[in-house]
Amino acid sequence: MARDSCLARVTAGVAVGGSVGGAVGAVYGTYEAIRYKVPGLLKIRYIGQTTLGSAAIFGLFLGAGSLIHCGKS
Repeated sequence: MARDSCLARVTAGVAVGGSVGGAVGAVYGTYEAIRYKVPGLLKIRYIGQTTLGSAAIFGLFLGAGSLIHCGKS
């Protein structure tokens, strides 16, 4: 039962981290695409790459933090 609880916490941490990271990445990617004057449809690609990269990093770290915290209790 403790493993299911821990797995649920880590999964929730990854999901929340991915959501927050995606939102931050979309805002930051849009800002950078406008700032550096990325041409045409490459803006969408640039924003997408930034969004996915940021979501992956935030999700990874929040999931790892949840795993560490779950192991302490």
